[in-house]
Amino acid sequence: MVDTTIPRHWPKSSYDPKYDPIIDAGPGHNRDHAPTYWIGTAGTPPQDDGPVSGDMTADVVIIGSGYTGLSTAIHLAKEHGIQAVVLEANTVAWGCSTRNGGQAQISSGRLKRSQWIQRWGVDVAKGMHREVSEAFEMFEDLIAQDDIDCDPQPGGHYYIAHRDKIMAGLQSECELLNKTFGYGSRILSREELHEDHVRDQEAAGALWEPDGTCIHAGKLAFGYVNMARRLGAKIHTASPVLGWETKNGVHHLRTPGGIVKAKSVALATAGYTPPGLNTKTKHRLMPILSNSLVTRPLTDSELEECGIQTKSPLTDTRTLRHYYRLLPDNRVQIGSRSALTGRDAENGKHLELLKKGLARKFPALEDINLDYSWWGWVDVSHDMMPRIFQPNPSEKIYYAMGYGGNGVMYSAQAGRRMAQLVAGDKSDQAFELPIFTSPLPSHGLLTPFRRLGQRFAYIWYALKDEVL
Repeated sequence: MVDTTIPRHWPKSSYDPKYDPIIDAGPGHNRDHAPTYWIGTAGTPPQDDGPVSGDMTADVVIIGSGYTGLSTAIHLAKEHGIQAVVLEANTVAWGCSTRNGGQAQISSGRLKRSQWIQRWGVDVAKGMHREVSEAFEMFEDLIAQDDIDCDPQPGGHYYIAHRDKIMAGLQSECELLNKTFGYGSRILSREELHEDHVRDQEAAGALWEPDGTCIHAGKLAFGYVNMARRLGAKIHTASPVLGWETKNGVHHLRTPGGIVKAKSVALATAGYTPPGLNTKTKHRLMPILSNSLVTRPLTDSELEECGIQTKSPLTDTRTLRHYYRLLPDNRVQIGSRSALTGRDAENGKHLELLKKGLARKFPALEDINLDYSWWGWVDVSHDMMPRIFQPNPSEKIYYAMGYGGNGVMYSAQAGRRMAQLVAGDKSDQAFELPIFTSPLPSHGLLTPFRRLGQRFAYIWYALKDEVL
């Protein structure tokens, strides 16, 4: 029975800048989007199917309407003939998918190819490389569809050494990419980088990878919504899951407007996963805040002085990395680490740190006015790699998350893989890879206390990045 004490059509509430997924019970109910550049310039949001307004039954329920959840719905329909119901607590693509930097790279998680080899050996690392290569090709094909107009800017990915001492490591990684994985990366000297690509004043050189595309994050999300609904998926916004019971193999998901019953549930909530949503995801991620800003449009003289001749992804080599780019309208976007907690997210010192980071790279932009500033939670797993996984073979519960800031591209493939799991299709040899065969590692009850360690880790990372 529906609890009639709860309104079925909840009024839209304002964005909560202090939301914290470790402390707060849930992300809210019909909250507005964060005030990002992507939401400010994406145009009118697409139609959705409104809140759940009564009890219903579905073959598959997907929780979360970000890139992963929408890709899961798209591929369930396209490849398996299954029309899913998507439940979103707030507005479509409310979390990571409209707060990121819009950079699609040939990566998944936070580990380099050399670290894959250290962890799993060469054969598994080659399998992982095949997986992300296939993922990038699929992503490029997906965003070329008529439903999606996300302003893609291809041109490769520039991994920029922020100090001279970093160049030897980049050279070694480049040789590994080319010799072991047959990948066409190359090293750019500081002079070549400045002359032909970008005049980042910190740069000692760069590793260039041929696969890298910048997109408009909001338009990509809205395009996914249009595609998923055209294929038959239902997307119910303002419908947070407030309770979850499983009876005789059927999941009963309680929302403010009614109970949704389904035999299969796919979790795609990433850095915004409520701690009490399901035991399979509790304490499986360490959400990390990332700050982002967008400047006013640069003048011709500023563009000349900064020498940014590419609109494809730029990332520096700091542990507390900066990701930055020139947008199609000649604004500059840059992001990096932010506060430790949601309660401290509005503290102006975090924005000042990011502005100083921008000025070190491009001194001409030291006092430039900003048009947008926001922050969002990144879904970092405890071992720095994502998982697409069914925790219990006897329960039809699945999850895909843990991208560590590299989910713009791989989330599309993760959604496709999760759709295959839901449909019972594990014929692809990729499912033998560790990101499909093991759960997200858990730190159990220690997770909330890891922020104390995170505070000291940030101090150490800053020393290592800037001094040692």
